[in-house]
Amino acid sequence: MSTALNPARILETGLAFWSSKALLSAIELGLFSELAKGPANEPALRDRLGLHRRGAGDFLDALVALGFLEREAGSYSNAPETDAFLDRAKPTYLGGMLEMANHRLYPSWGRLTQALRSGLPQNGWRSDGAGFFETVYADPPALKAFLSAMTDLSRGAHLAIARQFSWRRCRTFVDVGTAQGDLAVQIAKAHPGLRGVGFDLPAVAPVFEQYASDCGVADRLSFASGDFFNQELPKADVVLMGHVLHDWDLEQKRALIGKAYDALPRGGALIVCETLIDDQRSTHAFGLLMSLNMLVETPGGFDYTGADCCGWMRAAGFTATRVERLAGPDSMVVAIK
Repeated sequence: MSTALNPARILETGLAFWSSKALLSAIELGLFSELAKGPANEPALRDRLGLHRRGAGDFLDALVALGFLEREAGSYSNAPETDAFLDRAKPTYLGGMLEMANHRLYPSWGRLTQALRSGLPQNGWRSDGAGFFETVYADPPALKAFLSAMTDLSRGAHLAIARQFSWRRCRTFVDVGTAQGDLAVQIAKAHPGLRGVGFDLPAVAPVFEQYASDCGVADRLSFASGDFFNQELPKADVVLMGHVLHDWDLEQKRALIGKAYDALPRGGALIVCETLIDDQRSTHAFGLLMSLNMLVETPGGFDYTGADCCGWMRAAGFTATRVERLAGPDSMVVAIK
C-alpha cells in the first residue's frame, strides 16, 4: 500500500459518533448550563449532574480536547461558543435541535442500513395512515420540543430572509408550515409595515401565538389552522415555506408549489428555504445527509437541488426563479408569479 495514503479521514468519519454523542450527552445532562454559572471541578460536577466516578474525568477531558470545554487548575469552564449557544438560560440557546437529535434522530440513524434496504422510516412510523406530523403533534411535550428545534435549526436563515428579500412592495405574507413561527416573527420584527399569517396544524396555534406575543409582534401576526394538502392556502403577497418541501414526496412537493401559485397575486413571490443539495450533487454533504435524514424520518421526503426546485416552480406557472445563499447551510429559492 502506498505510503501516501492515509486512513485518518476514514477512521475520523467512521468513529465520528463518539464525539457527537459526547456533545449530545453533555447537552442532555445540562453540563454547559451548569458551567455557565461558574467554573467547577470534577467532584463538584459529578455531584451536581449525577455522574459516576468511572468515566466522568474522561468525559470532561474529552470535551476539553474537542474544544467544548476549557480546563484550568483542575476546574472546567465553557468554551466561548458553548457558553453562548448551549446554555439553556440564554436567549441564544441552540440546543433544542441537538436535544431532538439526541432523543429522536440518533436512534433512527442507527438504523440507516435498514432504511436504505427498505426505503422506510426508522423512527416508529406506522403504515396505518397516521401521518408523521399528526403523530408528533399529538404529544404536547414532543410537539414543543420539535417546534423549538425547528427554530434552532433555521434562525440564521430566517434572519437572512428578512434582510435579503425585497419586502418594499409587500403588505402581507403567509408562512406555510410555520411551526413555532420564528420565520414570521423575524420578518415582522424587521419590517413593521408587514402583516403575516402562520399556517399549520391546529395543535401548533397556542405555541405560535405565545411565541409571537413573547416577541412583541402578536398585533401583526395571526394563526390560521389547517391541512395544506386538503385546503387552499391563505392569500398573501408572499408565500414562504421554510424546511417544508423536503418532508414530502415529489407529487406532494409539486402540489404544494401549485397551491402557493394559486394563493399569490400577479407579481407575488414564493420563497422556499431549504438545505439545498448542490446542482452537481457532489460538494454539499450537509444537504445530502439532510436528505438521508428525511429517509429515516419520513415516508417519502427527500432534499433536492436549486435547479430541481426552479424546474418544479416553472412547471407550476412561475415565470422567474432564482437561488440565493442564506446563512449556514441554507439557501432560498424565489419564484415570481
